[in-house]
Amino acid sequence: MQGFTRSLIAAVLFAAASAPVAAQVSMMPQNVQDRLREVGPGWGKDILGNVAKTLEVYTPVLAKAPKDGVKVTKNVAYGPDARHRLDVYQPQTGAGAPVVVFFHGGAYVRGERTINEEVYGNIPTWFARNGIVGVNATYRLAPAAKWPAAAEDVGSVVKWIKQNAAAYGGDPNRIYVMGQSAGATHVATYAFLKNLQPAEGHGMAGVILISGRYEIDPAPDDPNLANAQAYFGADRSQYPRQSPLNYVKGSTPFPIFIAISEYDNPDLDTQGTLLLAAICQRDRACPRFTRMEKHNHLSAVYQFNTPD
Repeated sequence: MQGFTRSLIAAVLFAAASAPVAAQVSMMPQNVQDRLREVGPGWGKDILGNVAKTLEVYTPVLAKAPKDGVKVTKNVAYGPDARHRLDVYQPQTGAGAPVVVFFHGGAYVRGERTINEEVYGNIPTWFARNGIVGVNATYRLAPAAKWPAAAEDVGSVVKWIKQNAAAYGGDPNRIYVMGQSAGATHVATYAFLKNLQPAEGHGMAGVILISGRYEIDPAPDDPNLANAQAYFGADRSQYPRQSPLNYVKGSTPFPIFIAISEYDNPDLDTQGTLLLAAICQRDRACPRFTRMEKHNHLSAVYQFNTPD
């Protein structure tokens, strides 16, 4: 398995690095292209500073983006905690639409479903404009909430959607769950750890995992080490049982789409490829996978509802 994994990772990253530059970024305004190029491979040297730089150029683009035909219901409670809240973006397509719910990142200790008036509302807006019920959800954060609290919250959101999707025009049997960064870790944890799921299963039709951590063992020089320890703890002997990657082999196959960015947080590109390798090994067939050329850790999701 180890040899297979290393070979596959090498092959995937080589192929991605050798591929032609995707046309997506070239469809964006020049100042956005310039900013992405400026931040580029230096993303991990100043993560919060580069988040601010990326947000600065995407916010005005998203402010001009179309938002017509979308009904928004905000601040709906799905549980008892103050962070158990979600927003629903409803299309004008009638009943029976699929549902996509997005879980934000924030290094386990921060993050909101609404960063400003445009982000992350751009994500469910785009889905709703394309006939899909979009949902944004927040979850409990460390240090107040420890592992596996946020993954349990993913399950609570899925349960809420199953019970309430029809009221918003959604199909409770077609729930797709998307997470980015820490949100992807929490979604993967719920998806692969059966002891976190109800008896009837996880209830998801598929998952989309963008730039998450799936093997919990942050390096000593990882810029988010303290944040990871705030959620997972500092006892490294516990990390294997907290790692979604270690549960792939015993899980039941279901649709998965894995994405990473060219300029991702340190190690998260290889994390996505480790997960890809584990699923390929289990199924002897690989799930959908993409490496987003010229994108950084957050432009990968800021780009929803833009020409990209």
